[in-house]
Amino acid sequence: MSEMRRVSGAEAIRALEKLGFISVRQRGSHVVMKKTTTANNVGCVVPLHKELAVGTLMGIIRQAKITKEQFLEVL
Repeated sequence: MSEMRRVSGAEAIRALEKLGFISVRQRGSHVVMKKTTTANNVGCVVPLHKELAVGTLMGIIRQAKITKEQFLEVL
């Protein structure tokens, strides 16, 4: 497994957009992203911080129902 590196909230949003997510709304510094598939809707919340903690980033990846490898590939 490859090591997760720290990224900003904006970088995480760009990577999720490459995976088909769209920005639905924003409240303060948190952006809600959503992806609609034939089976269901998947959503996640991304804070717009300069640097996301590794645990926060892993939580975003779990919410988005993608693998760490998929995320790193489009990063």
